[in-house]
Amino acid sequence: MISNQVLQNTLEGLKEISRTEFCVIDTDGKVLASTFSDFEIQPADIQAFVESQADSQLVKGFQYFKVCDDYQLEYVLVAHGDDEDTYMIGKLAAFQIQNLIIAYKERFDKDSFIKNLLLDNLLLVDIYNRAKKLHIEADVRRVVMILELNQEKDHSSVESVKSLFGGKSRDFITAVDEKSIIIVKELEEGEGYPEMDKLAHTILDTLDLNKDGEDVHMAYGTIVNELKEVSRSYKEARMALDVGKIFFGDKEVIAYSSLGIGRLIYQLPIPLCKMFIREIFDNKSPDDFDEETLVTIDKFFENSLNVSETSRQLYIHRNTLVYRLDKLQKSTGLDLRVFEDAITFKIALMVVRYMKYMETLEY
Repeated sequence: MISNQVLQNTLEGLKEISRTEFCVIDTDGKVLASTFSDFEIQPADIQAFVESQADSQLVKGFQYFKVCDDYQLEYVLVAHGDDEDTYMIGKLAAFQIQNLIIAYKERFDKDSFIKNLLLDNLLLVDIYNRAKKLHIEADVRRVVMILELNQEKDHSSVESVKSLFGGKSRDFITAVDEKSIIIVKELEEGEGYPEMDKLAHTILDTLDLNKDGEDVHMAYGTIVNELKEVSRSYKEARMALDVGKIFFGDKEVIAYSSLGIGRLIYQLPIPLCKMFIREIFDNKSPDDFDEETLVTIDKFFENSLNVSETSRQLYIHRNTLVYRLDKLQKSTGLDLRVFEDAITFKIALMVVRYMKYMETLEY
């Protein structure tokens, strides 16, 4: 329902326009918002008006109006004055508050619908029926983006993200847990993944969430064409966050489409991973390699197995690099200069990294 602060702001705006004092009271006679400085409510007068059949009433120099939602009485609006002008102003004010109720109710209903849509809590027929009632288009391009914080978000974080979208009603900003802000973004014609990547970086830069050293990440799923597919984009964005932490820890923004083989490794069972590592490294672990070897391996992969470029960037002689690769081949049985062996070694390193990440989640 409408917050008391919104009601207060509305009454103050109406007073400034009409020069009329207003007060909003609930059905129990409690004052929720008021511009009066010394107006005392008579509980008996309120009770009598609430129980009456009248929609409006003049009581002791004050105009009383009922504000309903689907024929259910929500508020009593009081306007100071007993003339015809005050009556008309009061009717307009009551109409304004009633429209606020409808708008806030629709906003709440839309938020609830989007949350259930993301979590796959709706039947297919319900998705389209409810979307039609809430005036949400079904056949438009959308993508789900997730902004994850390392500490519980506060209300200001959500509102800051909403402000970046200028209150655009076709985009939805919501949350399904304590640390994530979810954006269901509707794409304009011609917008694609480059624009989404740019938007994600803009959000992080504008909110300046890393200013206190907080590790903040943002991910987005694939672009979908139908409302029923939004939950898939959400699951992809959620996976991108997790896989990004494992294999792309230096990136603030990660797209599901850029995960590559990482998203396959992420879905492997741990026992299978352990068996694979035993077979590749013969009960050894990449952790057993010294720092020099690990740096050499990373730089060699970074340069697409190019010996000359790798040695140049490591500031070592080409023969020195060859010696290191030969030494690694003797200990592992894998020659990184051979494409098939290099692929096996690369996957093994990623599997080890994945296993380490999963161990941290168990504690």
